Amino acid sequence: MTACAGLLLCLCALDLSAATGPHKDAAKRIDAILARPEVARSFWGIEIADLDSGQVLYSHDADRLFAPASNAKLFVTAAALALIGPEYRFRTTVESGAFPDKYGRLGGDLVLVGRGDPNLSGRALPYYLKTERLLTPAHVLEELADRVAGRGVKFIDGDIVADDSYYSNERYAVGWSEGDLTWEYGAPVSALALNDNVVYASILPGQHVGDRAFISLSPFSDYFEIDNRLVTTSAGSGPRKLAIQRDPGSNRLAVWGTIPIDDEGVSESLAIEEPADFCARIFRDLLAKRDVIVYGRTRARHAALGTEPSASIPGGGSQPATPQRVVLAEHTSLPFGMDVTVTNKVSQNLHAEMMLRLLGREKGTGGSIAGGLEVLNGFLAGAGLQPQEYAFFDGSGLSRQNLVTPHAVVKLLRYAAHQSWASDYMNSLPVAGRDGTLALRLTTLPPGSVLRAKSGALDHVNALSGYLTTAEGHKLVFSIIANNHALSGHQAIEIIDEIVREAEQLHN
Repeated sequence: MTACAGLLLCLCALDLSAATGPHKDAAKRIDAILARPEVARSFWGIEIADLDSGQVLYSHDADRLFAPASNAKLFVTAAALALIGPEYRFRTTVESGAFPDKYGRLGGDLVLVGRGDPNLSGRALPYYLKTERLLTPAHVLEELADRVAGRGVKFIDGDIVADDSYYSNERYAVGWSEGDLTWEYGAPVSALALNDNVVYASILPGQHVGDRAFISLSPFSDYFEIDNRLVTTSAGSGPRKLAIQRDPGSNRLAVWGTIPIDDEGVSESLAIEEPADFCARIFRDLLAKRDVIVYGRTRARHAALGTEPSASIPGGGSQPATPQRVVLAEHTSLPFGMDVTVTNKVSQNLHAEMMLRLLGREKGTGGSIAGGLEVLNGFLAGAGLQPQEYAFFDGSGLSRQNLVTPHAVVKLLRYAAHQSWASDYMNSLPVAGRDGTLALRLTTLPPGSVLRAKSGALDHVNALSGYLTTAEGHKLVFSIIANNHALSGHQAIEIIDEIVREAEQLHN
């Protein structure tokens, strides 16, 4: 061997050492994190890979199945962007059998038809940094009521019917907990979703010690029966003690506990039980405020369980075909891509569930959970995922029966990054230290680093998966999922974020 050749080999060895030394150190540091006693007693699955080449830079139990929590939204939002497209728009209409006569009378029912618009609310779109609600919760129904009255309608002989049969009548998915159903994150699914199917309860102390607390609801209707046993106590008497319960199938809200008279109050977002019925009541009240007299009652029209909506009726429906209805008022949504951003940025469960049903309605056998999952499974097969790598039972991740491997998450993310809809998908994810569910996380990444990722959390479950561009410009894709841990949510998040900070060094 010549001296020149020997020198060349030496230089090559030095270059290889420089490339792999820090990589190995970072991998060892991640191993050390997972070896800590409070971490080692739980289950962790991790895969970190180069985005473009797919080279795996770190792996720990990446082929085992884990409950993903809200990382499931990565799958349904990807499928929706690919198959539905960001420019899709929803239509919500008010229909009747005929136009009003010369006296302003409608001889039959007035039907509010929902087709899955998730943003019949006061939410401002496009989403920017945080959720803003600049309009009233029922402003879309207010506009529709204005248009009905503007058509000259003064009397309605029939009923106010809220028709949500565009999707099947499946309010909840398998694996949801009964304890979820009182709160916003467990709101029931419907093709008519006013204000995310929640009411805002404003709770303030009473005027005098011993008085019942003051509770107001928005949007207001007679939908809830409130059993108020929340008592006002003296100033400085201790922290607020508040409990709220709504049993499944009931419209009765029980509120009890104590609230000091100097308490600033609290607002809670409470799920309703029957979205279409709620919409019908609100819409009737809005028509009354516009001097429209309704002689009939309010009721809901659903698709029967086990059937799929029929395309023969405007707005869908499982009822027998009827004469064509006329449209008295219509609302068209903003582009669907804006809602994908909302869904991922704030981890909106209801919107993800509606997205799953939209996939089934538009691209499958019907607007049901099964129809949506069938379409989702076909999409994932096209993305290269194997059936044994995942099992989904809903679109939001709220089901405790969902399973996925970190390797499958990485595979999906790499696939998505090379599709025509990649920018819409990546931009829908929270940015660390900037917005959404990551606004307050990983704020100390090196200057120039950008992390776009989806978080997830259930009891004893935490996850974070997404894209990391390092300060040096290396593009990584990763999935970190922890299951069966006894850590607090804060502790689990800190460990995940520590692993992400080490991932920053894997390509150095």
